[in-house]
Amino acid sequence: SSGINAEYGGVRCDSGIVEGSSISIHYDPMICKLVTFAPTRREAIRKMEAALDDYVIDGITHNTPLLREILGNEAFLSGNVNTKFLEEEYPGGFSGAPLTTSQRAELYPALVALHHNKANRAAGPESYKYVVTGDGEERGEVTVTVSKDGTCAVSLEGQTVTVTPQGGIHEPLQKFTLDGGREVTLQQLEFNGVTHSIRYRCCRKDFTIVTPLQQRFMDAMPEKPVVDTSNLLLSPMPGSVSMISVEEGDEVLEGTEVAVIVAMKMNNSLKAPKSGKIKKIWASVGDVVDGDQKILEFH
Repeated sequence: SSGINAEYGGVRCDSGIVEGSSISIHYDPMICKLVTFAPTRREAIRKMEAALDDYVIDGITHNTPLLREILGNEAFLSGNVNTKFLEEEYPGGFSGAPLTTSQRAELYPALVALHHNKANRAAGPESYKYVVTGDGEERGEVTVTVSKDGTCAVSLEGQTVTVTPQGGIHEPLQKFTLDGGREVTLQQLEFNGVTHSIRYRCCRKDFTIVTPLQQRFMDAMPEKPVVDTSNLLLSPMPGSVSMISVEEGDEVLEGTEVAVIVAMKMNNSLKAPKSGKIKKIWASVGDVVDGDQKILEFH
């Protein structure tokens, strides 16, 4: 859609993309032009931050995390920009930024309130403890005290924040008011009861939220060793080997059929995942194999 977004005021969303549109490789793959305007540059930037936080885009790769990051860049805020801005400010590229202390202090309470309302929405007004672990983030122990009106007092590292959820817990956009003033926006991507995948400030982040008892059990579990399977062809499912079409020492090209597994009365063609020489054949015709069992090994 295009035009002025009346909810915000001062936000214009120009887009010619509709359901079924094809984004060609022959032109600049712009799907939308988002514009904000206000009496001052700083106010227009704040409007843009809010608009990007509320912009739900799913199913395609997009650059909103970089755009959101640029809005807080000191050089950009001062207007000191030129055509080498990205090269100078992000010489190694941009792949996301770790949370600052202030960002963590607003994200964790909002996220834990969301988790509690989704996982324990039938619970009564009392206190609950959770352990929050995020990719690349410090583990946090959080206490949530729920009031009868649905507000949550969330305590983290000696600081208590009152979190007031807005809207339903299943909406893709989740908004929270902290201490009756600050507003935090999260985008829900996935939730399996324990792990939350969200967007905060447009960046995807994955968090695990469990009770202290659950965390103790998880800490006691041995870590599954990481096995390098880049040189292996594994069976995709349980079945029987009906054909091996290569021998040790053969040179094969990526995509060449090298074996066939029969499973559920169907032939499943296994193709070389890379070009190279066959180092070892681990299975024979007639073997019954399990899922992820080694079939071939490449040099």
